Amino acid sequence: MRRLLLTLSLAGLTLALWAPAALAGKPDNGEGLWGETNDKVVTDAGFLLIGAFPLLVLLLSLLQWRLDKRKEARKAAARSRVDWDGGW
Repeated sequence: MRRLLLTLSLAGLTLALWAPAALAGKPDNGEGLWGETNDKVVTDAGFLLIGAFPLLVLLLSLLQWRLDKRKEARKAAARSRVDWDGGW
């Protein structure tokens, strides 16, 4: 627990010290990485998010279903193995 607290503290301190340098870049007149942001760019980004989140949920649900199916098969195989060495 102490190591986790130390790691998080150092990470926070590092980010706090690097923040002014990151914000002190050349002036870009409010233009982001994409370029000029207009209504079409914002709308397209919104539609991308509307499509991406359900797709992410679907993919993660399919992954969870497949992993649960493997786990149940493994448990059934373990139950079917009977130790016949012992007995009367």
